[in-house]
Amino acid sequence: MIVLGLILLIIGFVAKIAILWTIGIIVLVVGLILLALGMAGREIGGRRHWF
Repeated sequence: MIVLGLILLIIGFVAKIAILWTIGIIVLVVGLILLALGMAGREIGGRRHWF
């Protein structure tokens, strides 16, 4: 999700499309939250690892 968020941010910035920029930020933040929870050892959605 982090990579997808970065790609959307770059495309939104280059093409000047505000909705892609906004969606990219949201996806990036959600990806970082899931990464932090996964690294802390918490189960996410009933799974210990997201891969």
